[in-house]
Amino acid sequence: MTTALRRSFDSLEVPNYRRYFAGQVISLSGNWMQNVTALWLVLTLTNSGFAVGLTTALQFLPMLLFGAWGGLLADRFPKRKLLFVTQALMTIPAAGLFLVTLFGVEQPWMIYLAVFGFGAVNCVDNPTRQSFVIEMVGPDRLVNAVSLNSVIIEVARIVGPAIAGLLIATVGVVPCFGLNLLTFLAMIAALWSMDPRALQAPPPAVRKPGAIRAGLRHVRNTPELAVPLALMALVGTLGFNFQVALPLLAKFTFGGGAGAYALLVSAMGAGSIVAALVNGNRGETGAKVIAAAALAFGVAALAAAAAPALIFEAIVLAALGGAAVIFVSSVNSTIQLAVSAEMRGRVMALFSIVFLGSTPIGGPLTGWLAETYDPRVPLVLAGISGLSAAWAARVILTRTARRQLTYSM
Repeated sequence: MTTALRRSFDSLEVPNYRRYFAGQVISLSGNWMQNVTALWLVLTLTNSGFAVGLTTALQFLPMLLFGAWGGLLADRFPKRKLLFVTQALMTIPAAGLFLVTLFGVEQPWMIYLAVFGFGAVNCVDNPTRQSFVIEMVGPDRLVNAVSLNSVIIEVARIVGPAIAGLLIATVGVVPCFGLNLLTFLAMIAALWSMDPRALQAPPPAVRKPGAIRAGLRHVRNTPELAVPLALMALVGTLGFNFQVALPLLAKFTFGGGAGAYALLVSAMGAGSIVAALVNGNRGETGAKVIAAAALAFGVAALAAAAAPALIFEAIVLAALGGAAVIFVSSVNSTIQLAVSAEMRGRVMALFSIVFLGSTPIGGPLTGWLAETYDPRVPLVLAGISGLSAAWAARVILTRTARRQLTYSM
């Protein structure tokens, strides 16, 4: 048991990654606190599911529009220095949300503007962070480190909403935005304390015309990249819209408030943490793992759509969160192990686009379906997307195995 647990945290033996891990837990907890608070504030101001979906869409729209250029910057500049810049810039929209709520002048358009600004910086920050991991830990520890990154996200998904729910219920939204503003200092301090000599950084990409098109050609000509990205695009667009679905489930399906919302988000995060640790211990990735995780995701999403009460919904969402994190981690690891080092930033930008940038399409669709029909309908759609991805992965896996067998004969 002790040996297995140690393997789950293997990447933390790397000092630079250990500092990065600690800074990310604090900083992303603040980001989740801001996300939850902003969505709840929009829902309070508008009482509209579509407005909640629009808020989420605006946060990720820059990733869809400009994510490829963010990946190009990640390939051209030292990633640690680039993260210093992005973390500093993210404090600007965070400060804006804090100030407008502090003075009581908040309007929906102000929240829309702030989340769009945050997303604009994130279209550089996210692919940079994604491609920075292998520079800290090397390829041998990559699967473990990506799984631990999922742990970071899910710990933040639990801690951030839990603190936000408590603060919103007791003292309001202002302290949530103020506390988030302070958490950026943790990530900046972690980056500052790293030893740059221990990083395994590839040479910067050469400046030349058509660099983004070259990244797209690299993906198109490499099935190990194109297939996982296509599956991520399918599930990301139709299935990964929980930021929109969960507050609507909490309020309209189960008649709860901020506490019920925090419970659902935290339950999903708890399941994700357990699954990420198990996945990090096993160290497996590839098409079989992706197909199995997609199947589990689809089944769990359909079960969540049928849950009769809040407590049952929380239990099923824990399983759904576990399946989701294994699916995303496996896609991420498979791509990073297959991509050329000089293309990593651009390809991980494509991963971010299909994972996060698909939200401007799926977010409003989820909000509209929930508002027009029922908040459970988006979970049915998520289930269908998971089952479809599992079927597609299985078919492609079988064809690949047959092709390899034919070549060997």
